[in-house]
Amino acid sequence: MAGNLAAIDRRQVLRNSALLGGLAVLPGAAALAAAPGPAAAAAAGARPHLAPLRVSPDQLIDLKCCLRPLRAAGPNLSAQQVGDALVIHNYGHGGSGWSLSWGSAEIAVGKAMTVLPSRIAVVGCGIIGLTSAIVAQRAGLAVTIYAREMIQRTRSFRASGSFTPDSRIALREPAGAAFGDTWEQMARLSWKAFRTMLGLPGNPVEFSDSYAVSNEPIVRRVWTPDPAITEAWKPGGLPKQNSEFAHYNERIKDIVPQAVPLSAEENPFPAFAYAQRTSSMHFNFADYAHLLLSEFFARGGRFVARDFHAPAELGRLPEKVVIHATGYAARDLWDDRTVMPVRGQTGWLVPQVEANYGLRYKNASVLSKSDGVVVMNNPTEEGEMFGVGDSLELPDRAPIEEAMALIAEVFRARPEIRP
Repeated sequence: MAGNLAAIDRRQVLRNSALLGGLAVLPGAAALAAAPGPAAAAAAGARPHLAPLRVSPDQLIDLKCCLRPLRAAGPNLSAQQVGDALVIHNYGHGGSGWSLSWGSAEIAVGKAMTVLPSRIAVVGCGIIGLTSAIVAQRAGLAVTIYAREMIQRTRSFRASGSFTPDSRIALREPAGAAFGDTWEQMARLSWKAFRTMLGLPGNPVEFSDSYAVSNEPIVRRVWTPDPAITEAWKPGGLPKQNSEFAHYNERIKDIVPQAVPLSAEENPFPAFAYAQRTSSMHFNFADYAHLLLSEFFARGGRFVARDFHAPAELGRLPEKVVIHATGYAARDLWDDRTVMPVRGQTGWLVPQVEANYGLRYKNASVLSKSDGVVVMNNPTEEGEMFGVGDSLELPDRAPIEEAMALIAEVFRARPEIRP
C-alpha cells in the first residue's frame, strides 16, 4: 500500500502554529500560550497550595501499552550500504526516545550529509523518525517519510511523555565506556532543542513540579551486583539483574533540575514525614506532534504510507540515502536480536489543568499534563528489570487502578486537599 499526503498550504500552517527552529515564530505567539495551572506558585520556603487530583476510576479515559526498544549496546547509529543506498540507522533508544530525539537526529543527519545528498528518505514516523526528517529539512534536504502510520498511531504516542534520557538506554558492559560521551552529546543537544519550544502555544514542552512523598527517608536506590546471580546478558538473551543497566544522568545534572528535600513548612503533604520536589520537563503529545508535522509539511515534506519486510526494500527506494528509524520493529526488520522488548503501560485520566503537578507514592505515580493525567504503576523492587522481555502489548487495567488507589490514599491523608 502506498499513497502520498499533499503538502499543507504554508500560509495555513503559519496561521495555526508557531513552528520550530528554522521557521520564524509569529510575533507575540508566546503570549498566546495557556497560562500554567496554579499548582505551586508559592514563595520560597512556603507551602504551595495544590489543587487535588481526581483519581477515581470514573476519570479513566484511556489505557496505553507499548514496547520500548532496549538495545544492549545503546542506540544503533551506524551506517551501512544496502544495494546502492546508504542506510543510517537511528533506532534502539529504550525508554529515552522522546528525550534523546533531537540529539540522535543530529548525529544521524550528520552522517547522511557526508555524501552530500539533495534528498533523503526516512523510514519510520515515530518521534525518532519525524525528528530526523525535520533536522534533515533544516539542513536543506528534501525529505520523504515512508511509514505505516503517522506519529499519532505509533508506539511513540503510547509513552508517558516525561524527560527520561537514560531510561533503559543501554546495558553497561555491551555499551562500553565510550558510549557515555555519545549519550551526553545526544542529551545536551536535545535539551537545548526542547528549551526552544517552551512557552509556545499549546505548551508542546513544559515544566511542572513533581513531588515524591513517603513516611520513610527518600533515598535513590543504587543497584549493586547480586553475587548469587552469576550470569549476565548474552546476545539474543536478556539482562539478569538491575546492576547491568547503564546510567548517565550524572553527566547532565548541571543543566537538569535535581530533586530537593522539602522542610515540614514546605511540604504540601504534611501527613507524610518526607517529601521531595523536582522541576521536571514533559511533552504534551497532541500539540508536540502538531508542531512537528506542521513544520515537516510546510517545508515540503512528503509522507508515503508503506510497510517494509526486508532490508533490501530500503535499497530500492528512489532516495539513495535513507535514515532507518523503525524503533522496536527493527528487531524483526533488521534481525537485530540485541533489541529487547520492555513493556510499559500508562493510564490516562481526564485532563485536570488546575492541578499542574506530578506525584509519586510507593509504586504509583501520576503526572498532570494538558493532554491528560498519566498514571503509572512501576514496582520499585523490580527497578529497571520491570517489563524487560515482556512483549505483550495488551493493556491491563488492574495495575492502573491499583496505582490510582495508592494516590488516592495521599489525598485522603490530607483532608484540606481531599478530592
